[in-house]
Amino acid sequence: MISVGIIGGTGYTGKYLLEFIKEHEMIADYAVYANKSAGSKLLDIFPELLGVIEDQTIQSVSELSYNHDFYFVSLPHGESLKYIPTLLDKGIKVIDLGGDFRLDSKELYNEWYGFDHTSANLLSQKVYGLADVENTLISNSKFIANPGCYPTSIQLALIPFIKNYTDSIISISSASYSGSSGAGKSAKTELLLSELDGNIKAYNVNKHRHQPEIEQELTKVGMKSPFAFTTHLLPIARGIYSTSTIHLKSVIAEDEIKEKYLSEYANSIFVRMRNVPPELKWVVNTNFCDINISAKNKTAVITSTLDNLIKGASGQAIQNMNKMFGWNETLGILKQKEN
Repeated sequence: MISVGIIGGTGYTGKYLLEFIKEHEMIADYAVYANKSAGSKLLDIFPELLGVIEDQTIQSVSELSYNHDFYFVSLPHGESLKYIPTLLDKGIKVIDLGGDFRLDSKELYNEWYGFDHTSANLLSQKVYGLADVENTLISNSKFIANPGCYPTSIQLALIPFIKNYTDSIISISSASYSGSSGAGKSAKTELLLSELDGNIKAYNVNKHRHQPEIEQELTKVGMKSPFAFTTHLLPIARGIYSTSTIHLKSVIAEDEIKEKYLSEYANSIFVRMRNVPPELKWVVNTNFCDINISAKNKTAVITSTLDNLIKGASGQAIQNMNKMFGWNETLGILKQKEN
């Protein structure tokens, strides 16, 4: 049994971390630390969790306790840098749900995030935690950078294809769509219901900070082709839907591609291969990523969908924590069957 600290646990992802922790048989207790919400009660922040979690006072991050065995850090970009180095120096295991450690290069981070990375030495020490791709480094790591929501949906959709057919690829283009919760809780005019309702738009075209993260990780599995990534905002609260189009030098049979995916994800409980393009409602409120493959002539289209707050954040973080401690990766996420 372990004790868990959640730093920045009053946002959307914090809420689901609390729900998963409550169901986790290996977590004895937890505490939540925050800035503006310090001194408030958890159930004042999340009244919908009455009867789900026990109430407690949110503690100030300025008085952070280092007595927990494990920490989730869920802070705005640039803020994780204030706490993670000290936690690691004390030998404590950490998962960062933010973007401060996802990139391998300080220069890339400074360019895309607009902050000066003050702990660049840790960029090479972290493990990038794409939990559904076989990676023994996760189970041996003390520090994991949890992937972004868009990168999770696109990488799970593309990694098996790139691993097996990279020399046949001319180009890859991914169009991704997100609900408004991907922008967090902060009030923004463009996220008002009156702005979103009946509307859809592309945003951060050619400048979305998840692009270098996706390119970095896809290059590691062999991507050599050009890659385009365009994000869109949907008039819904949650969910990610990605459509990736791959142009090929020669025809590849759809059944052959599907076999490669089934082999890649044979042991991945949370990746589900679908016979038809998946629907967003199939994955909302779950930790699943659903994927479909369609190939015709010299074009392959891979569709993938997930819940950005769970599979794209807190659910994958719990999955990574389970792997770090050598537990069943479904603990706290899926109900355990009675023996």
